[in-house]
Amino acid sequence: MLAGLEGVAPQQSGSVWMRPVEAVAAVLLVAIIALLFTGVISRYVFSLPIVWIDEVASISFLWLAMLGAAMAVDRSEHLRLTLFVGMFPERIQKFAGTLSMLLVALFLGAMLRPAFEYAMEESYITSAALNIPMSWRASALPVGVTLMLILALVHALRGASFRQILISVVVIALATALLWIGSPTLKQIGNWNIPIFLVGFVALFLVLGVPIAFCFGLGTLAFLSFSTSVPIFVMIGRMDEGMSSIILLSVPIFVLLGCILDATGMGKAIVEFLASLLGHVRAGMSYVLLGSLFLVSGISGSKVSDMATVAPALFPEMKRRGHKPPEMIALLATGAAMAETVPPSIVLIVLGSAAGVSIAGLFTAGFAIAMVLLLVLAVLARFKSRHESMAGVKRAPLSLIWKVFLVAAPALVLPFLIRTAVGEGIATATEVSTIAVLYAMIIGAVLYGGISRGRIYSMLVETAALSGAILMILGAASAMAWALTQTGFAAQLVAAVQGLPGGWMTFMGVTIAIFMVLGCVLEGLPAIVLMAPIMFPVARSVGINDIHYSMVVVTAMNIGLMAPPIGIGFYIACKIGNVSPDEAMKAIWPYIGALMIGLVVIAAVPYFSTFLL
Repeated sequence: MLAGLEGVAPQQSGSVWMRPVEAVAAVLLVAIIALLFTGVISRYVFSLPIVWIDEVASISFLWLAMLGAAMAVDRSEHLRLTLFVGMFPERIQKFAGTLSMLLVALFLGAMLRPAFEYAMEESYITSAALNIPMSWRASALPVGVTLMLILALVHALRGASFRQILISVVVIALATALLWIGSPTLKQIGNWNIPIFLVGFVALFLVLGVPIAFCFGLGTLAFLSFSTSVPIFVMIGRMDEGMSSIILLSVPIFVLLGCILDATGMGKAIVEFLASLLGHVRAGMSYVLLGSLFLVSGISGSKVSDMATVAPALFPEMKRRGHKPPEMIALLATGAAMAETVPPSIVLIVLGSAAGVSIAGLFTAGFAIAMVLLLVLAVLARFKSRHESMAGVKRAPLSLIWKVFLVAAPALVLPFLIRTAVGEGIATATEVSTIAVLYAMIIGAVLYGGISRGRIYSMLVETAALSGAILMILGAASAMAWALTQTGFAAQLVAAVQGLPGGWMTFMGVTIAIFMVLGCVLEGLPAIVLMAPIMFPVARSVGINDIHYSMVVVTAMNIGLMAPPIGIGFYIACKIGNVSPDEAMKAIWPYIGALMIGLVVIAAVPYFSTFLL
């Protein structure tokens, strides 16, 4: 089992009886891409926009999200923190597994009736373009919740002893009864319920190994049920709003683009080109690793995919030159953190949606910020390589460089195409993601050997499941963020921050600390959706530019993500490089320090984030 995070990649194939659901999800994903591409052609080529395309895509997207979330439950692909559970004896681990799945079932059972009621309410609303009841779209919620509930119960009961099940049910029942009895008192203590439910309960569920999406859901459910008079029905509407924004349509498409990158070998072609260009100089392979992560990230938008593409291609030669495996892992992990702001970063897309910030601006600034961090890491890599063995290393002949460049050129075009199209306002992130997928499929088929039909279908299914897991987190985090804002906590935070000495610089320091901690524990997407609605209004109140603040937030979060002993990304890098975390932990701190220097520069000097805008 992966220490730190489970569900970062497909863990197992789905159940046989879920195959029809997988097929429907795959068809929906293809339909969304086809619809969006048709819209791009009709709008930009023929100047005849088809008004109903966005509506159909939105309906299909919610169905894809809910079916994908159910598939993720079936395939055990929902993101969960397993670092703490893994420390327990095996008997306790099995009990925690049963308890966590029953807690998931409790949340889904509580959401089932509100989901049906929400779908019925939506039947009275007619869509603008197609003039059909909006229940066609909203019905995805009760269908998805029902499927997930059944699957959660199956997982909870499978392999568990009667004693484990009984104790889990009794623990849940007793905790619920105590909260119900204490509800009148809880309603009187006001915002003290925030640390109890939205911090304490969520942290407890994370430690137990409950999937992150359901940690947020359970914390919010308990908060609303026992400390407020707000009906649970509201949660479904907030979850729908959080997971089905039209901006987020690009998320599953960029996830698919990452799968295509892996399957076609486009990323490997980029690595080989950079190796032929820089491999002969001292620290050259370190530069190649960093440059490859920078460019490959501009295609896939996924850290895991980036590291899995670059590491196998470069590590053997780096070992031959005397690089120690822990040092290689340290550079891989921090390089992936550096490249997170390179377009098309899924984190930037979600941040733009959650905080109302221009995605074109984020993509433009993200490119520049990644360059700053790349430079800092490159300087450290050069210092570290002063004793590197260069015996037998020769400069590649120009003929070889040219040959490798011709192979890599179509792949090299893609990251710059994405950044330019979105950054210059030529097309939206969703439109560009569609074009990029079709471009990668065609180039992959013509120049990189293509992809078999079976592999294409499995990629579609994997994309649907991973996207469902991501979108479920966004939905649950949106509901929790809404609950936080309704308490008036955000207004109180604004008042508190404005009274701090040091002005906006002090607030930047607080932001860096908060998002580094959240990056360690929650990974990027849930932390952003949870905190962006609270932190961005505060940043604006002290005069910080949205784009500048976004770059600081994402960079701090990614440093936390790679910082041991809790940082989830650090363990992923160790698993990909097959190096013990204990060995790599000592080597990574200088690289974390280099990123911190870069972060301080980015936070203190807004120019780096805004000069390209």
